[in-house]
Amino acid sequence: MEYAVQPAPIYTLSIEGRSESFPVNRIFCVGRNYAAHAREMGKDPERDLPFFFMKPASAVVQAGPQEVKIPYPSKTGNFHHEIELVVAIGKGGANIPVEQALEHVYGYAAGLDMTRRDVQLEARDKGRPWEFGKSFSKSAPIGSIHRAQDVGHIASGTIVLTVNDQPRQSSDVDKLIWSVAESISYLSEYETLEPGDLIMTGTPEGVNAVIPGDVMRGSVDKLGEIVVRVAG
Repeated sequence: MEYAVQPAPIYTLSIEGRSESFPVNRIFCVGRNYAAHAREMGKDPERDLPFFFMKPASAVVQAGPQEVKIPYPSKTGNFHHEIELVVAIGKGGANIPVEQALEHVYGYAAGLDMTRRDVQLEARDKGRPWEFGKSFSKSAPIGSIHRAQDVGHIASGTIVLTVNDQPRQSSDVDKLIWSVAESISYLSEYETLEPGDLIMTGTPEGVNAVIPGDVMRGSVDKLGEIVVRVAG
């Protein structure tokens, strides 16, 4: 096929212990999915229906135990970290029952939802979309995907982040307001999920700003560590 312009690149993530790569399609993110984080953002943590925003595939940066760098983005003075459990979809579907949702999961990873917090909050307070605060390139450093058949399904386990070796975020995945299965099921009622989709499941309390030179170390139990430095 002949294209009028250069096709967009395919963004991929490595798969732990495997030679093939996982092609990233879309990135869906669950908002305010830990009660303590909802409180620190000034919102009621009651179990309302989940809501989602999206990041582009170009947000993905392959991360891992070896340090990688991400740029400090333009138009912000309040660049925040959010450590998250990431779900990789291996089988698509629509209107997926909760009881069958985990059958659609290929694997899991640890990732960061990096956020222009000042931009996000200004948009939120004006009733505008969050895209400039959340949906920008290189805003989602994500570690290698661990296949569910190798590590099982992640329903509990520590999720932590340090900055310059100082603790920032520490919680347990079992504190998700909406579980992985519930999030998949609900999302699939609105959008047919496709192989290669990622779901970032939300962040616990302790989000805060980073500046150029800061080194973030994040991990989710069973999924290894990611080390990310903020470049100038």
